[in-house]
Amino acid sequence: MRQCDSGVALRTLFQNVTLEGRGISSKNMNKLVISNLLHRPVRSLISVLAVAIEVVMILSTVAMLYGQLDDNKTRTSGVGADMIVRPPNASFLSAVSSAAVPAAIAPRVLAKLPHVVAASPVITNLSTGKSLETLWGIDYESFDALKPFVYMSGGPFQGPYDLIVDDVFAQADNGHHVGETLMVLNHKFRICGIVEHGKGGRKFLPITTLGELMSSEGKATLFYLRSDDIRNQELIRKEILATPGMGDYQVQTMQEWLSMMTPEHLPGFTPAVNSVVTIAAIVGFLVIFQAMYTAILERTREIGILKSLGASRSAIVAVVLRETILLTVTGILLGIFMTYGVRAFMNWRMPTIFFEMTPEWMIRGSLIAFIGGVAGAVYPALKASNKDPIDALAYE
Repeated sequence: MRQCDSGVALRTLFQNVTLEGRGISSKNMNKLVISNLLHRPVRSLISVLAVAIEVVMILSTVAMLYGQLDDNKTRTSGVGADMIVRPPNASFLSAVSSAAVPAAIAPRVLAKLPHVVAASPVITNLSTGKSLETLWGIDYESFDALKPFVYMSGGPFQGPYDLIVDDVFAQADNGHHVGETLMVLNHKFRICGIVEHGKGGRKFLPITTLGELMSSEGKATLFYLRSDDIRNQELIRKEILATPGMGDYQVQTMQEWLSMMTPEHLPGFTPAVNSVVTIAAIVGFLVIFQAMYTAILERTREIGILKSLGASRSAIVAVVLRETILLTVTGILLGIFMTYGVRAFMNWRMPTIFFEMTPEWMIRGSLIAFIGGVAGAVYPALKASNKDPIDALAYE
């Protein structure tokens, strides 16, 4: 008989096939599967890495997208306000809205309403300079009245080109400190204070300065309100809408705004997630398909020997699928481990990007990779089971 390329696997086949019509026992089948995978270590390793990369792609993309969404929700709810007032037709995504209304509405109108304890005008500006970030222009006194800043070092603004940053940003890029000069919107700003994160943005500028740099002097993007009692929120809403010139303004409670911050309400969010998941699943499917299809071609004589010794079609399919399941499960576990490594790296190098790994998406990502891998092995498995033993034994 010709010496087969996979001699070890072939000997295993002879040892583990029974001739009494019972096919391959479960114990012997497991030995056969492991023998086949170990005999082709490079191919097995590539298949495992492909599945792992698929899992990393899914989990990392979802973790960053959902992480930024939830981080934005957490920081906005930490401002200390319980109501938000926006001009007509403004987007609920404050960072993409322009500074379109007079900031003086806050002290002259909103702050004087009954049941309003504090009213603060804010400019939010999405900056695409060195990195994508949202700058917050604040009126310090009224913004601090919503909920006081907690300083780690330094203090409030002392001049128009002072800058307050949170402790998360202060840890990024090898660290920042009070007194350091940063370029913001092509202008030099001095860090005057570092505050505890969770209160709105990561960089705070005087609202007058940011307004001037945006050519929106005296304007605001939105207003944050703090009521004396959340039970009075509906009364405050009615009073604002009854104010001359403000009948078309958007008045939301913080809970209403938070309910809008979901993937379904964010343009492009769900399609982006679905696109990455689909591409990753296709990659995993193709790699497993190619690996198992090539393996079947190389083991044609072995399959012929199995069938000639009494192995059923289902036994042949089971061998291929068990190999695939072992490769896929190993790849999934490796992928989850690698994703935790990605998270550790992101927290170290880019702490301002919130990386949120949830059990739900770990399960979903694992199921997607598992189904894709097994699906990729179905055709090779059926092809192997349909081989004629006479033709297979005559294969060169």
